[in-house]
Amino acid sequence: MAQAFVNSKIQPGKVVVFIKPTCPFCRKTQDLLSQLPFKEGLLEFVNITATSDTTEIQDYLQQLTGARTVPQVFIGKECIGGCTDLESMHERGELLTHLEQIGALK
Repeated sequence: MAQAFVNSKIQPGKVVVFIKPTCPFCRKTQDLLSQLPFKEGLLEFVNITATSDTTEIQDYLQQLTGARTVPQVFIGKECIGGCTDLESMHERGELLTHLEQIGALK
């Protein structure tokens, strides 16, 4: 169930972030990404605590990415890591380029 749920969210051309609303790093990630000009429907924040499968989702994310922590940021089908990784990518100027390459920006 968790595997199918996670896999259904991760899609080419879309940015998906698995979050917990109480996590300060998740909020920081949401703030950064929400400032960017995404096309409608191509940025999704998935609250993993809104499901009864939170532990199973984190277990599956660990299988996929090597980490159980949130946020987990997927650009297309690639996990780029968490909040610190996203911020570093943005500071280096690589984030916008990557988002443009997958066609996620207006």
